[in-house]
Order: sequence, then C-alpha cells, then structure tokens
Amino acid sequence: MEFALQETLAAAEVKRIRKKLKLKQRELASLMGVSVKTVEYWESRQGTAKGAAAALLCILREHPEMLEELLIPEKELPLRLRYMYEDQLCTVIDVDDRAQQIRIKNFRKDPLFCAFGRNEHPSYKDYEEFLESRCFPRTRDKMKIILKQLNLPFYDPFLIIEKTEGRMAEDNFWIEIER
Repeated sequence: MEFALQETLAAAEVKRIRKKLKLKQRELASLMGVSVKTVEYWESRQGTAKGAAAALLCILREHPEMLEELLIPEKELPLRLRYMYEDQLCTVIDVDDRAQQIRIKNFRKDPLFCAFGRNEHPSYKDYEEFLESRCFPRTRDKMKIILKQLNLPFYDPFLIIEKTEGRMAEDNFWIEIER
C-alpha cells in the first residue's frame, strides 16, 4: 500500500507548516511529543523531519482544522474532569457547581466513548446523572459498609468519584479530577 505523504520535510517546509498552524516551537514540540531541540533541528538549515513526524506535519498542513479538534480548551470554570478510556482522553468536562454551568469537549467521534454520548450540550442534571452512573448504585446492598471503606459519611457521587476515580469493574473508563 502506498500513501500520498512526503517521507521527509525540509527545514523551510517544517517552519512554514508551524507558522501556518500559528504554533511556537515549544507548542509544536508538545504536539509532536518531541523536545524543543528536535523542532529547532528540523527548522535548522540542515534539518529535516522524517517518518511519523513528517507524516503528521503533512496531514496538519492539509487539514489545519485538526489542530483545533486536538486542542484542550483553557480551563475557565472552577472544576475540570477528564473522562478517560484507559490512557485516552475522551471528554473534558468543565463545571461550575454554584452556577450549575457545564461545558464539554469531546475528543472521540464514537459516542460510546463520550461522557454524554451524542449530547453535545448537557445540562447540569445530565452531569449529575453522569456522575452517579460512574458510582455503585444508591440502592446497593450493604452500601454503608462500602461508604465506610471509602471513609465517606454519606452517598455523594462526586466524593465517591474522588476516591474511586469513577472506575467500574466492567469497563476501562475512569475520571481524573482537576481543581
């Protein structure tokens, strides 16, 4: 199988692509998973980008909108949750509990991997239901024993997720909380 991608990119082309994407060398290095020194080398007179780096740069040159899809938005609300599948970021959920405001950004196209499925604009109630869905049921037998093991005085989905990361026995999803 053959692909229409350049195997190597000259220094001038690497720099042109980076500028088209409006990225600093440090930001391109972060995106590509390399050091700033590597990006500096790619852009130096004798430098070239090769292999997977060249392929990704070619794709971004032709589809710069992909950068926006990969960009994690700035945190504007007090609380951020990252809904993960194994080590893959699926959804970023920003929450303001006082104002009952929620914003999300999905990073997966498959709704099965998105925190709210096909719902791109969940309500605060949807958020509360999502949290509860990542906990053991309120009606579970011997719930008080489980709460005691978690060192929690009462059933609160957010507190449970802080302790368990929202991990369930039957799947590989989990939640990282950032304040």
